[in-house]
Amino acid sequence: MSIKITGVGSCIPDQRISNKNFLQHEFLNEDGAAISGGNEMIIRKFKKITGIEERRYIDPALNTSDLAAIAAQKAIEDAAIDPESLDYIIVAQNFGDVKHNQKQSDAVPSLASRVKHQLKIKNSACVAYDLVFGCPGWLQGVIHAQAFIQAGMAKKCLIIGAETLSRVVDSHDRDSMIFSDGAGATIIEAVNNTENDGIIAHESASYTLEEAYYLTFEASYNKKLERDIRFIKMNGRKIYNFALSYVPQAMKNCLDKSGIQINQLKKIFLHQANEKMDQAICERFYKLYNLEMPPHIMPMSIAELGNSSVATLPTLFDLVKNNQLENQEVKTGDVVLFASVGAGMNINAMVYKL
Repeated sequence: MSIKITGVGSCIPDQRISNKNFLQHEFLNEDGAAISGGNEMIIRKFKKITGIEERRYIDPALNTSDLAAIAAQKAIEDAAIDPESLDYIIVAQNFGDVKHNQKQSDAVPSLASRVKHQLKIKNSACVAYDLVFGCPGWLQGVIHAQAFIQAGMAKKCLIIGAETLSRVVDSHDRDSMIFSDGAGATIIEAVNNTENDGIIAHESASYTLEEAYYLTFEASYNKKLERDIRFIKMNGRKIYNFALSYVPQAMKNCLDKSGIQINQLKKIFLHQANEKMDQAICERFYKLYNLEMPPHIMPMSIAELGNSSVATLPTLFDLVKNNQLENQEVKTGDVVLFASVGAGMNINAMVYKL
């Protein structure tokens, strides 16, 4: 028996927000003082570091759970399964449904329950729950599904990563330009075959002693705004250093555990957090084997889609699997490595053979 991704789907919003959209923003430092140099300089430096040229924002009439349901329906159709046969629906998310122009998050009922409702699944034995694990949430949901299947508790699971970060960003914080919206979904199921494929190995870790508050929910940098309204905030420098210190080793631990040789890897799917950071992570990973990073090994979608947290990995995989990224493709028999890092601070990785 193999545990495989048999279906994949995504929902990438149509609204494109280019870097030029931020030229008129009032960007402030944490103390509320204006950032010197002007917005053109701020945006130019931002593009150089992150690689982001544009990002996608959700339609005002939709919410995170809507994106999740759309992506889920596509994954179900791709896998050609009856949704009533699903044993689990796991939605990785971090902020619930934040409606347009609303101040509060709404996570009751869970987004997974809302997705199940939208899919019109009648089967009460199909258990729906949310997973809050920062940006690595979708991959952790896949690890949950694998455990359920291995334990005999499930045969088919729907794992979704969905987020609308545009509704929890502080427009006065230059980091707001990083974040975007989207959803990706996958069907994980047991497949009877004699091939050594599917999920081969995984690795997870949570660092909380000193790192727990690298990403937080805080008041706006604009001191004139209501202080009780919170926005996503991050210590970019600490996150960057943390990721480079721990993610490459986690990837190596996972690959070594799998028994796969590094030269057998066809693609590395990293959480699309920051182009410069992802490049450095992948380079350090190969240096652990005294190798240079091969060309085209790491697909990237961040330049056009931004950082949509839990949605970046499944949407990236969907794009590559369906030949929608230039010079990037995967085929049956390829071995790939997934890895992610995010709020918690949490890290995970997975070796997978198509």
